[in-house]
Amino acid sequence: MRKTNWAVFVLFWLTVAVIRIPAAGAVYAAEEKTYQSLKLFSDVLEELENNYVDQVKPEELVHNAIKGMVGNLDPHSSFMPPDAFGDLKDDTKGEFSGIGIVITMKDGILTVVSPIEGTPAYAAGITAGDIIVKIDDVSTKDMAMWEAVNKMRGPRYEEVKITIIREKAPAPLIFSLKRDMIPMTSVRSAMLTPGFGYLRITNFRMNTLDDVTEQLSALEKQGDGLKGLVIDLRDNPGGLLDQAIRISDLFIDKGTIVSIKGRIKKNNQEFKAHPNFPERNYPIVTLINGGSASASEIVAGALKDNARSLVIGTTSFGKGSVQTVRPLKDGFGLKYTIARYYTPSGHSIQAKGILPDIRVESGTMEAPKKENSPFDQMLKEKDLKNSLKPEAEEAKTQKKSQKDVEIEKLNKDVQVKRALDILISYGVFSKINGTN
Repeated sequence: MRKTNWAVFVLFWLTVAVIRIPAAGAVYAAEEKTYQSLKLFSDVLEELENNYVDQVKPEELVHNAIKGMVGNLDPHSSFMPPDAFGDLKDDTKGEFSGIGIVITMKDGILTVVSPIEGTPAYAAGITAGDIIVKIDDVSTKDMAMWEAVNKMRGPRYEEVKITIIREKAPAPLIFSLKRDMIPMTSVRSAMLTPGFGYLRITNFRMNTLDDVTEQLSALEKQGDGLKGLVIDLRDNPGGLLDQAIRISDLFIDKGTIVSIKGRIKKNNQEFKAHPNFPERNYPIVTLINGGSASASEIVAGALKDNARSLVIGTTSFGKGSVQTVRPLKDGFGLKYTIARYYTPSGHSIQAKGILPDIRVESGTMEAPKKENSPFDQMLKEKDLKNSLKPEAEEAKTQKKSQKDVEIEKLNKDVQVKRALDILISYGVFSKINGTN
């Protein structure tokens, strides 16, 4: 009798939870269909509880049913047990130990959105688009995303094995990675050449706006200020919406930043830009690639559609949906999609991504080979006995600082170099046309 009462209770609870719409006409038909579906659920639950080969826990059956119901909506909706719900909170604040990748379910397959810079996964060469087929020799087929996250996280310095299928790779790739603390710093900057700054945003966390403002201000105070800025959003998997909006607002004085449209009117929102003090009128080039997703796509789309930045690189990931998170009883959580993002020009980001104004593939510039010309072998001033050394010779022989190494690396990056060339060319042509 107890088992029958449990099934009836579940049926009653679900019916009360679902049927809250006003009764009228076609609404009765909808209620009847819902009731019949819930009755079917109750019958299956009772049948399994009474007759399945092994004893089953009814609460686990219900949890699995809810998990399947939510998980089949879209890749970003999920029903989370307490541990997974706690991990979700850690993604935007606090520290955790893991391998440093952002993942999604793409057509039911566990796929890497992007590695997080400065993490074991990034150092090992895991890239956007990699398909994770095994974690510690356990198949990821039918594995929930939160389960995959839990398996990849763990005690610092302990190893986890990831098996990946990569496009054009002849065989699966196996990575043995030591977990480490995932860095919470999401912004860094450099001066590529006098007057032309570089701002790298790796994700959007609770303090990203403060970090951007601080580092941007430092760049603007160097020398005669900024003549141009490269904003690097490559492999930025996104994060907090409010941070993306407020960072976009730093560079846009008026107009729409992003709009959100859903089925329910209360979920519709439009976010507008505000005048900035100080004004930032210098030209901007924004870098994106297939690992730029969600919040980073909002920034790139806002700057592009407001004619505030030229966007170069490759098409972004295309994660243009909005999720909300609801805490449930006993520590469970529900994350589900409520709306879609639209750029200022009205284009949906979902599954399309941001198209660059200029497509530039990633790569590293190789130093040109020296030709063995006879003139190269001619005697030079520096070859003469007791020749005076150049004034800066001593400084050049000193060990390079980490900052110098970073700038040298950036200047060999094909996409960064292209962005810098565009900014410098813009300044030259502005002077020629008398607009600067």
